[in-house]
Amino acid sequence: MELNITTVLVTFAGVFLICFMKGAFGGGFAIVGIPLLSLVMDPVSAGGLLAPLFVAMDLFSLRYWKPSTWSRPDLVLLVPGLVVGIGVGYFLFRVLDHRAISIVMAVVTLSFVGLWLLRGGDVAVQPRYSPKAVAAGVTSGITTMVAHSGGPPLAMYLLPLGLSKQVYAGTTSMFFTVGNILKAVPWLALARPVGAVWTLMAICLLAVPAGVWLGWRLHARLDQRQMYRVCYGLLVFTALKLLWDGTSGYVG
Repeated sequence: MELNITTVLVTFAGVFLICFMKGAFGGGFAIVGIPLLSLVMDPVSAGGLLAPLFVAMDLFSLRYWKPSTWSRPDLVLLVPGLVVGIGVGYFLFRVLDHRAISIVMAVVTLSFVGLWLLRGGDVAVQPRYSPKAVAAGVTSGITTMVAHSGGPPLAMYLLPLGLSKQVYAGTTSMFFTVGNILKAVPWLALARPVGAVWTLMAICLLAVPAGVWLGWRLHARLDQRQMYRVCYGLLVFTALKLLWDGTSGYVG
């Protein structure tokens, strides 16, 4: 990868957008900024670049998403599945067609949003269900490892619980803090960053404080209903991005 002004600016913008989303919604929407990175580098290089940056973003986000914003009962159910899913995702990354995973995840996510729209865009509060939480954790672990897209499975479990916007964002943030720490080493082993990537990584660290803070400011301005509507809208964007990644690979 050639390190020039275009690469630096585009990558910095992509990382800043990811930081902004983490500050606003706690995590899970990293894929929103990845299209920018794909303009200047291949997906594996982008994964290696982002893996340590995700950890930096998460640790800085703890300044805003403190333990008081975590739903501990949900994390207890979700995190063990996340650990298993990341392990499974690491092996699937090496042997399975990533495009197929992207397409399946896109279809499931769009179906979930479709059901929400059929209910008139309201959150029908549902009780916690352990098997569903474990499945969400495992699926999120697999997709975050394979495609940095662990948000949809987690959102499909958390959104119907009707958590407050702060608890939703805080729980999501803590969930992905654990996940990003766990997947950092496997991603670095898969991508094997070279000198230019490490330099770019250091430059992009400067985007973390401002990006997370601005996102957190947006979160403070959104009311409960707006927060949930934006999350569902982001799920649609994420699903369409996954669908594009999967189908364009087959068409190409």
